[in-house]
Amino acid sequence: MNDQPTSTTHAYIANKDGYLKRLRRIEGQARGLQRMVEEDQYCIDILTQVSAITKALQAVSLQLLDDHLRHCMLHAADTGGLEAQQKIEEASAAIARLVRS
Repeated sequence: MNDQPTSTTHAYIANKDGYLKRLRRIEGQARGLQRMVEEDQYCIDILTQVSAITKALQAVSLQLLDDHLRHCMLHAADTGGLEAQQKIEEASAAIARLVRS
C-alpha cells in the first residue's frame, strides 16, 4: 500500500468493476475451499482448488502491476525527479514481493 499522496487517480479505477468481479469470484472460491475442508474432502481435490485460487490471485496481481506500470509509472516518468525515482523503487519492491510469493 502507498501512503504517499498522488495528484493522479489509481490506474485500476478504469477497470474497477472488472477487478471487483474477479475478486468476488476468488472470494467465492475461498469459501468453497473452506467447505471442502469442513466436509473432509480428498486432499488432492483441496490442493487443486488452492492452486486455482493462487493462479487467480496471481492474474489479478499481474494485471494491477501492468496497470501501474502503464499509468502511474508513465506519469512519474513524465514528471521526473524524486517522484520518478520513488515510483521505480516502489515498483521494484512490488515485483520482488510477487516473485517471492
